Amino acid sequence: AKLNSNGSAFAFSTEFPQSAFGATVRTACQVLGTGAEMAVLRLTLGGFDTHQNQPGIHGNLLRQLADGLGALRSALIELKLWQRTLVLSYAEFGRRPMENRSNGTDHGTANVHFALGGAVRGGLYGELPSLARLDASGNMGFSVDYRSLYATVLERWWRLDSREALGGRFAPIDFVV
Repeated sequence: AKLNSNGSAFAFSTEFPQSAFGATVRTACQVLGTGAEMAVLRLTLGGFDTHQNQPGIHGNLLRQLADGLGALRSALIELKLWQRTLVLSYAEFGRRPMENRSNGTDHGTANVHFALGGAVRGGLYGELPSLARLDASGNMGFSVDYRSLYATVLERWWRLDSREALGGRFAPIDFVV
């Protein structure tokens, strides 16, 4: 990263959420508001490993995510960076659709990813998951390999060859303009 030397702060009109994730979003936007040149910023919202009491915990986490991403979008528009920013969510595992005995769900094999930004074509990419097609462990199958998501970022966003990084060729997804 390259920070400019004047260290001036951008005066945001965006209201950032009063949460730990909101503070993370605010800090990232303040860094960008100094004129810093960044290829990647990683913002983290943990706690989605909900084996128990999932309804309340998950609802709160999704609210924090939505509020934080809304503020991020607003601040990036103020900074005139929205059109050239790609925001992606990722997770290391999915959840099984069947509730366990603790009012939660256990680790699964399929997951959802969100993409946001001025150059993102909205929509659903891949097939809707089917509860009628679970494997022997009760997991949903995936219709899009996550490496295709990464291939899209590498090839269509950064204009890099993805084969070496991904260990093969994976078809990009048409969610980036």
